[in-house]
Amino acid sequence: MKLLIVLLLLLSSLALGQTEVHRGPVNLPSYKELKYPPLPPLEIPKPVEFTLSNGIKVFLLEDHELPLVSGGALIRTGNLFDPADKHGVAQLTGEVLRSGGTKVKAGDQIDEDLENVAASVESQIGESSGSVSFNCLKENTDQVLRVFKDFLTTAEFREDKVELAKTQLRSEISRRNDDAGGIAEREFTNILYGRNTPYGWEIEYSDVDAIHRQDLVDFYHRYYFPSNIILEVYGDFSSSDMKTKLEQLLGDWKYTQPPVPAFPKVQAAPSPGVFLAAKTDVTQTFFNVGHLGGEYRDKDYPALEVAAQILGGGFSSRLLRRIRTELGWAYNIGASWDANYDHSGVFKISGSTQSVHTVDTLKTVREELEKFRSAEVSDEELKTAKDTVLNGFVFHFDRPSKTLNRLVLYEYFGYPRDFLFQYQKAIAAVTKADILRVAQKYFKTTELTYVAAGNPKDFGTPLTALGMPVQNIDLTIPEPKQDAAKADPASLQKGKELLQHVQQALGGADKLAAVKDLVYHGEAGIETPGATMKVKQANSYLAPSSLRQEIELPFAKQTVYSDGTTGWLISPQGPMGMSPAVLKQVQGEVFRQIPPLVMSDRDPGRTVNYGGEGVLEISAKDGESVRLEVDGKTGLPSKIIYQGGQGPVEQTYSDWREVNGIRLPFAWSIVQGGKKFASVTVAEYKVNSGLTKEEISKKP
Repeated sequence: MKLLIVLLLLLSSLALGQTEVHRGPVNLPSYKELKYPPLPPLEIPKPVEFTLSNGIKVFLLEDHELPLVSGGALIRTGNLFDPADKHGVAQLTGEVLRSGGTKVKAGDQIDEDLENVAASVESQIGESSGSVSFNCLKENTDQVLRVFKDFLTTAEFREDKVELAKTQLRSEISRRNDDAGGIAEREFTNILYGRNTPYGWEIEYSDVDAIHRQDLVDFYHRYYFPSNIILEVYGDFSSSDMKTKLEQLLGDWKYTQPPVPAFPKVQAAPSPGVFLAAKTDVTQTFFNVGHLGGEYRDKDYPALEVAAQILGGGFSSRLLRRIRTELGWAYNIGASWDANYDHSGVFKISGSTQSVHTVDTLKTVREELEKFRSAEVSDEELKTAKDTVLNGFVFHFDRPSKTLNRLVLYEYFGYPRDFLFQYQKAIAAVTKADILRVAQKYFKTTELTYVAAGNPKDFGTPLTALGMPVQNIDLTIPEPKQDAAKADPASLQKGKELLQHVQQALGGADKLAAVKDLVYHGEAGIETPGATMKVKQANSYLAPSSLRQEIELPFAKQTVYSDGTTGWLISPQGPMGMSPAVLKQVQGEVFRQIPPLVMSDRDPGRTVNYGGEGVLEISAKDGESVRLEVDGKTGLPSKIIYQGGQGPVEQTYSDWREVNGIRLPFAWSIVQGGKKFASVTVAEYKVNSGLTKEEISKKP
């Protein structure tokens, strides 16, 4: 053991250059003196190409290094084909195509079958393409290919998986304003392309609610047919055997549809201006500056990519050196000339900066862009940028599968097979004069769109100092419209009578109207994957609109307070202002407090309508609404239904007991989006305990 320790110490000292043999500092060469051999010429494997008897184009590429086979079908479709009143159909189709299973087996059964053989089959639909892909061991190729075929030809779109996917999409919508950087990116893109175009519209709750299973089935049948598909297969197989196998497997699929139309053109006009997405719960500003760009096939694209690299492509770029290194304002900043295969991309300068330096940063971005357009770049800048782009080419071909995928994309979008090599030669030929020419032609400082997401109170200098009017971005997420019973004098009168019956069952209208504050302590069980998480909870309500909620999780505590118009939130990350989304949730909680809710007939800002036997529809002018179901025997509320961020929420009450002359529920369960979300048990209520505004708003 001692000998081993001595040996290890000796090796360590040798590695550090600190042995008796090498005393003193070690003189190492500068990284600038290091010499690297040129990259060897790229040798691109040639795939086998053919067309099946039913019209599917096929690309095969053998690779016998590992006993694996993978592949995929590229389908000419995309969310650009979403119906105007049902944005999200393509996305949901791509998800449920896989999760919904096939006519033979449910998706969950297929999951288990594939897991048992270490294989996978996946599907998705993006902006301008859809795909169904597979991966498996060589020995399981036949089995997995049959599953792959079933998804291509007989996807079932089971109703429960459609509803689950819709619930998940609603959840995405509800969280879309959580991340300020995501807001800046999203709004910048939508403004440039146009909010009312397929390239710039948003999926809303109303879109999701309007989508039904048949919409997904119809979308699938319209675009998934043989002559609309390119198939690639890569891995350990014989091309001749695979060709025979695919013809036998897919050749009898003769389904046809009319040719798919071209994708819509980008029609947006320049939209210069300054746009503010106010987000008060952040301490930095996220920004995007730029305008529409071009396509990969544009003759000036190589020079534009090199130009963007010099401007903001790395640690040696002009924007990073100036705004981050020298001035110290930006946390990060970069520039890119993004292109697409078949429509205009965007030119953008993006990053995040200290809030107080928001305007300074944006002004400096514009100044640096003007400088870039006024004089040639240096020899060193040009060389570094070109080397960076050219050296990245090796990563396009580091695996044969990438080569195959790139060739399939070129085929899909109508590009020449040697496009990448044409582009490589064009990059090598870019000159300083080319950089200045494209900068002056394409970097249009008079057409810049500025989008900033942050807290304007912290900007130091208002955005108007940029010399353009500031347009506020509405980040409100529109709530879905709920189907309501027709309101007429007769139904309104019946609603009032039913509500009065509820009031009597709860202890009487006068006692309910006298409730000024209501406090409860209890425990909630929140359903999480595989377990129920226990949470301690204390809610305090002070009429007419203040609410405090204290939650003790197993790993953290959180306190939320609002007076109905503003508020704060304190979590392990520290205190922060209340975002509009959270404020909306709190306002809904206040609206649904039982004592004021059942006294809605005395509130001129609310409407109480009869919604059918034992059902009340209560709505407020601010948009809050619930359906309240009444137990026919007791007159007590049995359930309230309202629209939450992830779909309809059902809150079912039980264990009613008397507290200070009124009856309150000591238990309720919550179902969200058709699935159990939580159950709540109350240990204690306090009614009219003398709660004050100072107490309820006191920060912990």
